[in-house]
Parts: sequence; structure tokens; C-alpha cells
Amino acid sequence: MGGGKNTPDRRPLIAVLAANSISTAGTSLTLIGVPWFVLETTGSAGRAGVVAFCATLPIVVSALVGGPVIDRIGRRRVSVASDTVCGLAVAAIPLLHYADALAFWMLCLLMAVNGLFHTPGNTARYVLVPDLAEHAGTTLPRAASLFDAVSRGARMVGAALAGVLIALVGAETVLLLDAATFLTSAALIAAGLRGVRAAEPVTAAVPISLPTYKRELREGYAYLLGNRLLLGVVVMVLFMNGTDQGWNAVLLPVHASAELGGARDLGLLTALFGAGALTGALLYGAVGHRYSRRAVFSVCVILCGAPRFLVAALTGTTLPLAATMLLSGVAGGVLNPILATVIYGSVPDALRSRVSGAITAGCELAMPVGGLAAGLLVESVGAPGALLAMGGVYLLATLSPLVFPAWRTMDDEPGPGPDEPSGPAQRPVSSSGPCPRDPAPAARRPRPSGS
Repeated sequence: MGGGKNTPDRRPLIAVLAANSISTAGTSLTLIGVPWFVLETTGSAGRAGVVAFCATLPIVVSALVGGPVIDRIGRRRVSVASDTVCGLAVAAIPLLHYADALAFWMLCLLMAVNGLFHTPGNTARYVLVPDLAEHAGTTLPRAASLFDAVSRGARMVGAALAGVLIALVGAETVLLLDAATFLTSAALIAAGLRGVRAAEPVTAAVPISLPTYKRELREGYAYLLGNRLLLGVVVMVLFMNGTDQGWNAVLLPVHASAELGGARDLGLLTALFGAGALTGALLYGAVGHRYSRRAVFSVCVILCGAPRFLVAALTGTTLPLAATMLLSGVAGGVLNPILATVIYGSVPDALRSRVSGAITAGCELAMPVGGLAAGLLVESVGAPGALLAMGGVYLLATLSPLVFPAWRTMDDEPGPGPDEPSGPAQRPVSSSGPCPRDPAPAARRPRPSGS
């Protein structure tokens, strides 16, 4: 890494933050643009659910098997390749539509390609944060909070722009802009991480082979399965991400189209959630270390999800839902810095990519089902019934920190304090000991999404 070990160099961290923010803003364009494009062109909530299923199933597949590959190929190369492929896949949707050659199966296939390549790039950037924080001379909690805050700010801006741009220039143009953000992110990573040792391929003493790959893959899953707290978080976030996928891909677009002011209100509501989440992430980065992680997490995880579904089901105007989205966003913004700080502080660098891949796979396992189920529920019981049903699932999942004893160990692993140096040389934790580890791969990394 350039600059020397004792000379802080913030440029690689800034490059990753900038690339991730641009990519995340573009993802927000897709998050709103694709469901709206499907509803406009097909008029079917069920088809919107099918597209969501096709987009998210490959995310799970790539997360299940991709952890060891990231280290072997190199985090910089994986991120660049991921953004490039995603940009080309997203750009193909409007281009084929303009040529009157876009069949529904093609849309599903292109979204599947986008999902397959998106997660490895996100994971590659996420696992670099501890190394880049150390190189920049900042603490891990601050870097993790900044990473999350920048991502949420970008998501807020992207959502607001998506709603306005869809109304002004159409969903097709919005998707072209998203493709441009992916390619810009790839260029920033390619230039900004050149020469950064942690971003380059891992030189392994053991030659690459199928048995070696299987062993490395098993190590990541063994680390996950050997810890009750880690497993408990994954199961909870699995249900949260599944219902959030239904909310983002089907329920909120249908509600905005039928009851509210259309794409502009959809963009406004998503942006308000992002604004609240940005505020929550910044607040936790400033003062969160003073309080019990479990207490703060338990309250915020309940407030961030179910209230949105309930208010949308019971009201048909924008203002109540807008206020709820803003407040829920503040609560949601606190969650990922808590999870990120603990996992960064407890998972050894040698296992970070593998464990993050395993956690991502577990957390996102229900996302394909969530989008598909939301579409089917809307067509069978109507939007209000679907909102209440999925909101109920969300609430039950988020009660788990108050119910299960494993969550009491969330505060056992202090992680780097507010004034302690951070870095990749974290102490390994035996999977047979207490359960201090806590996961938080990033957005569409394994995080409470919706969020």
C-alpha cells in the first residue's frame, strides 16, 4: 500500500467511498426504475414479482459460492469486473426496449445477470474497509459508519432523482443513467486501489484446485454456523430482507401507483427513508459507542420495518407514510454500523471474504421468495392485505433480539473503541467459545435492507 505503514493515506478509502456511493445511487435508480418499468409495460404486480425473483435468486447463488473466489482473483479486480458487467446488463434493457426487441424473458435474464455479478463487487468493497481505515489513520467504527452513511446518502439522492426522472424522461432513460453509474464506479476502483496490497489477489501457498476451493468455502460456513449469535442475526435479517424485497420491488410501487401520486411520490418516500437512515448512521457514528449495542439495536430494529407496512395498509395519503418512512429510516440507519463494527472487530482478515460471502448468502436467501410472494399476494388478497401479512412477518422477525438468549452476547465483544486504532489484524475468535461475532456484509450486501 502506498504511503508507508506509518503515513496515513486517505485516497484509497476515499476512492472506495466515492465508487460505492455512485454505484449505490445507481442501484436506487434500478430499485425504482425496474419495478416501474414492469408495471408500465405489463400492468401486472405478479410479473413485477417474477422480475424481482429473477433479479435476487442469482444474488444468493453468487453469495453461496463466491467468498473464496474474491480473495483468489483480488478484491479490486472483482469489484471492477462486477460493476462493468452490471452496467452492461442494465444498459441492455432500455436499448432492447427502444429497438422493440425486449421480450419478458430477456428482461428476467438481464436482471438475473445483474444480480449474479452485483454481490461479489459489493462484498469486495465491504471487506476492504478495515484495511483502508488503518491505512487512512482513522478508527474502524468511524470508517464503518462513514461507509454506511455515504451509501445511505447516495441511496437517498438516487431515489429522489429516480422519482423525478421517471416522471420527466421515463424509466428507460433512468436505467441508462444507472448503467453509467456502474461504469463510473468501476473506473474509480480501478484507479483508486491500484497498488493497494489488500485489494490484490491473495498469494496462496496451496495451489488452486476444487478440493482447496471446497475447503475454503467450508471454512466460511463453519465460522458462521459455529456461533449462535451470528446465526441468529442471519436468520433474523433473512426474514427482514425477504419482506423488504417485497416492499421495494412490489408493494411500495403498487401502493404509490394506486393510492399516491405515482413515481414522484415513490421517489420521495424512498428518499425520505434514505435521509433518515443517513441521519441514523451519522448519529450512531458520533455517539453510539456510549450505549449498549443490544439495547440500541433491539429498539431500532423493531422501529425500522413493521410500521411502514402498517401505515401504508391503513392510509391512502402521502403525509403519514412520509413521516413514518423518515422515522423508520433513522432507526434503520443505526443497525448496519452496529453489525459492521462487531464483525470487522472479530472476524480474522484471512476469513473475512469467505465469512462475508456465507453471511450474505444466508441473509439474502429469502429475497427471491419475498418479491415473488408480494406479487402473488397483491393479486390474490389485494395490496392492503399483502402489506399487513408481510408487515406481520417483519415484526415477528425483529422481536428475536428480545426473545433469544444468544443476543445477550452482542455486547461481549467490544471491538475497536472510539479512539482505538483499527485494522485487519483482529484477534481470531474460537467458534466453540462465547458468541461475540456479529455479521453485517454490506447492502445489496447482507444487511437489513429496506433499509
